[in-house]
Amino acid sequence: MAPTLAAVAALPSLRLLLRSDASLDVPVRWVAVSELTDPTPFLEGGELVLTTGMRLDDADTYVARLVGRAVAGLGFGVGLGHDRVPESLVGAARRHGLPLLEVPRPTPFVAIGKAVSRMLAAEQYEDVTRAAKAQRELARAALRGPDAVLAVLARVLRGWALLLDPAGEVSHAAPDSARARAAEVAVELPRLASAASLALPGPIVVQPVGLGRRPRAYLAVGTPDQLRPVAHTVVGAAVSLLSLRSETSEHRVREALGGLLLGTPPGFPEEPVRVLLCGPDTADALEGDPAADRCLTVPHGALTAVIAPDAIADRIAALAVAAGPVGVGDPVPLTGAVRSLGQAERARPGEGVRRHSDLPGGVLGQLGDPAREAAAQLLTPLDPVLRASLHAYLAHHGQGDPAARALGIHRHTLRHRMRRAADLLDRDLDDPTARAELWIALTLTDGPTPP
Repeated sequence: MAPTLAAVAALPSLRLLLRSDASLDVPVRWVAVSELTDPTPFLEGGELVLTTGMRLDDADTYVARLVGRAVAGLGFGVGLGHDRVPESLVGAARRHGLPLLEVPRPTPFVAIGKAVSRMLAAEQYEDVTRAAKAQRELARAALRGPDAVLAVLARVLRGWALLLDPAGEVSHAAPDSARARAAEVAVELPRLASAASLALPGPIVVQPVGLGRRPRAYLAVGTPDQLRPVAHTVVGAAVSLLSLRSETSEHRVREALGGLLLGTPPGFPEEPVRVLLCGPDTADALEGDPAADRCLTVPHGALTAVIAPDAIADRIAALAVAAGPVGVGDPVPLTGAVRSLGQAERARPGEGVRRHSDLPGGVLGQLGDPAREAAAQLLTPLDPVLRASLHAYLAHHGQGDPAARALGIHRHTLRHRMRRAADLLDRDLDDPTARAELWIALTLTDGPTPP
C-alpha cells in the first residue's frame, strides 16, 4: 500500500505545514511538479502535485480540476513567486476538500520526491517480503494437505477460501463458514472455460486448479478489499501448489498401485521398517533433513505416523520429538506396518521418545493405556525422591540395607521415607498384594529398573 499524505507530511526533514482542513489519510502514489494552469492531462490520480503558483490565476478552477483528477494533495512552495500561500488558494482548497501543504523555501521539491520514492520502495519491499513469507508458509502447508493451504491463505489475506470440485461442490473451506459462499461461486464456474480467472463482486477471485485442460478443482478467495498485486501473487502460489499436489498425488497413487501389483512398490522405505507415532507438526520438524526423504509421513487422526527404515529410525525420532512425544514400533516388513503402528501407539509416552521394546514384556506388556493411567494416578502423591526410594526398596524385595546402599543413603533415612510413602499412598508395604500393586505401577510408568 502506498504511503499516506499524513505520513509524508509528518517527515520532520521536509517541514511541511498543513494549510487546509482536509483529511490527509489518502495514499500518495507519486510526486508531480508542474507550473501549468491545468496539469491534469499529465496526471493519473493519486499524485502529490507541487507548484510555486507561477501561473496561478483562477485558484478555484485550478483546485477543482485537481480534485476532479483525484490527486492526493497539493504542495505550494513559498519564497519564490509568493511569500506565503495565497488566501484564494487556501479558501478554494477548503471549499473543495483538497489537502493543501505549504512547502517552505529551504525544502526543495526534489527532496519531497526522493522521500516519497523511498517510502514507496519500502512499501514495495515489505510487500515482497510479506509475499515471500506467505509463499513459504503455503509450501509447508501443502505438505499437510489442502485444508492447511486454505487455512494459511484465508489468514494471510484476512478473508476466506474455498476449494470446489469440478462439479462446484465444496471439498475444503477456510473458515468453515465460507461454505455459505459456494453457491454464488459455483454458478459462475462455466465462465472459466474462456478465462484464466474470474473476478466477482465481493470482491471474489476464482482460479482453476490443475495442469491439464480440464480443471481438477477451483480455488475461490474472498477478501474485504480488492486484492492488491501482492495478494494476487500469494493466490497464484496457492493455485500452483494445489495444482502440483493434485497432479503428483494421482501419479504417485497410480505408480504405487502398479508397483504393488508387480511386487516392486516404488518409493517405499527399504525394509525392515519401523512406524513412529509423532506429534501433528512432525512434517515441519523433519523438513530439510535428507533422512526424511527416505520415509513416508502419513496423517493418523490428530497425530502423524512416519514409516521409516529401521536403520534411520533413531535419527527420525530425534528430529520428530521436537513436535511432541514419539512412540516407536518394532522392526517389521512393509506388510507388517499396521502391527508396528499399534506398537508405536502403546509405546508413545507423555514426553520424549520410547520404543515398544522398552515396555515391560509378558503380562505387563499386554496392559494398555487405562492401566498406565491408573498407575500414574496411584503414584501421584509421591515426589521424585520418594518414588525412586520406593522403586529401589521394592526392587530389593523390601530389604532396607541393600536398598539404602543402592540409593547411597542411610538405612534410617530409607525407613523414614518408606513410612512417609506408605502414609501418602495409604498402603501397607508389608502386605505382598500392596507391594505387587506398587511394583506393577512403577514398572508401567518408570520401567522395570529403578532410576
